[in-house]
Amino acid sequence: MAFPQAFLDELNNRNPIEDVVGQYVALTRKGSNLFGLCPFHGEKTASFSVAPEKGIYYCFGCHKGGGVINFIMEIENLGYPDAVRFLAKRAGLEVPEDGANQSQYKKKERLWALCKESARFFNERLKTPAAEEARAYIAKRGLSGSTVMRFGLGYAPNAWDALLNAMTARGYTKEELYEAGLVLQNREKGTFYDRFRNRLMFPIIDVRGNVIGFGGRVMDDSTPKYLNSPETAIFNKRRNLFAMNIVKKSKQGFIILTEGYMDAIALHQYGFDCAVASLGTSLTQEHADMLSKYTNEVVLTYDGDAAGQNATQRAIPMLEKTGLRVKVLRMQGAKDPDEFLKKYGADRFKLLLEGSENQAEYRLRSLRMKFDLATDEQKVEFAKQAAELISTYSTAVEREIYGARAAEMAALPPEVIKLEISKAFKRRTAMEKKANEKRDLEAVAARQPKSRELRYDNVRSAMAEEGVVRMLQREPHLFARAQELSAEQFSVEMFGRVFEAWRERWQEDLDVNPACLTAMLSPAEMSHLTSVLQKQDAPLSDEAFDDCVRIITEEHRRAQVSDAGDLKALQERLRRKKGYGGT
Repeated sequence: MAFPQAFLDELNNRNPIEDVVGQYVALTRKGSNLFGLCPFHGEKTASFSVAPEKGIYYCFGCHKGGGVINFIMEIENLGYPDAVRFLAKRAGLEVPEDGANQSQYKKKERLWALCKESARFFNERLKTPAAEEARAYIAKRGLSGSTVMRFGLGYAPNAWDALLNAMTARGYTKEELYEAGLVLQNREKGTFYDRFRNRLMFPIIDVRGNVIGFGGRVMDDSTPKYLNSPETAIFNKRRNLFAMNIVKKSKQGFIILTEGYMDAIALHQYGFDCAVASLGTSLTQEHADMLSKYTNEVVLTYDGDAAGQNATQRAIPMLEKTGLRVKVLRMQGAKDPDEFLKKYGADRFKLLLEGSENQAEYRLRSLRMKFDLATDEQKVEFAKQAAELISTYSTAVEREIYGARAAEMAALPPEVIKLEISKAFKRRTAMEKKANEKRDLEAVAARQPKSRELRYDNVRSAMAEEGVVRMLQREPHLFARAQELSAEQFSVEMFGRVFEAWRERWQEDLDVNPACLTAMLSPAEMSHLTSVLQKQDAPLSDEAFDDCVRIITEEHRRAQVSDAGDLKALQERLRRKKGYGGT
């Protein structure tokens, strides 16, 4: 969406990046910059930098960066227009909207309001005589009145048009109800009817507090047992987690990931306000990325059956990819956290959490369960697979400890497993070394941007272009030395756009900074630009700037000559192929 540049400048001025980031990250000043632990990936040493004078942030670990709008997009999981509105609201600014985008946002606002009204309707119906069965179920599950209120539970009446009539009476259209996933349509008759009927209702709320959908548990023998809202303009089950709006404020230091609503709610009622659940889908990479923004550690509490084991195995690599520490809870005497808490109480569950396995222990134990170690063939296969698994563990201490544990499981001498692990580790190390050598030899690839969306076709020119952009940001007066330089001469189209945008601002006597580019650069481009601006250069000088400009113009002329030569050669090949005799 295009917002007026003057408005974006005011937005950036009213939202100093150090103030905004400081609400999410504990920052410590080191020189002119501020540093803290990156909120986008797990780390123990602060590599997240904020440069107030430039209005940018950059993480030297995960390479994410940009201006204050980019930060809000990442930390709050918002699109560009919504991030702008978020910051405008924070600063008390009125957002100028254009026609199409204003219509789209107003539509979302209507759907959010409709879902909120529907949640109130369901909550009110829970208090009526018709909801006696739903209240009995709540009592049976041991949920308190305060828990019901906290999660906004409700009841969908056993009728075809209860919600439909209530919401249309409040001014919402049938089409809006359909777009929100609250009603279905009979295509033949063209009539609408309630999607949720005779169900205990669970509002699904995003991290900003908007009701975006519902989950409903049936009160009879109907199927499916649990029914979720469909994908809509405001609800994406791959990008949201149940109770995340509450958990983001938790001080527990970790997040418990459960399979269902009731497990998450039960944990909250027993004092564990850090439990979330996925929304009728397996854990996705988007879920893992969201979790990594709010914690460094996740505890998996999936059911112990085959489906739960498979879900755990799938979840571990996705969570670890984001830098999260992963632990797995082993429950005995109960099939899920809800049942365990009712049987043994919160104190026993706390002890269970403290004794939860790390992913290394869990994977080894899960592997052990696949084999009958009473037979020699299975014992040999277990030893091979265990050695391969343990060889992936990063430290010698881990390999030593879990190697001994694997040997104990298989009733084999520790030296045997240790030898197998050593062989597997050497194979793996050799393969990694070969891969590293290949990467080292590809010097051009090594200097490419982190994002796959951006590539340097001419590395020599691109390095000079990086230097020009970096020096202009620090000393805009250098534009006076680049009068003949144009965007077309840049080999990296993005740097050309940055150069022209900044030159226009310099000519209008406006600040030259990265924050003013948020509207014209993609998140990947903005991250790359901030990484370039963070690089340490030789001392700035007119000579260094002139040298970079010279390289850009030289490489541009060379490319033009090369293109002309290629065209001439192509024409010559065509002439010969067709047997032309003339010129």
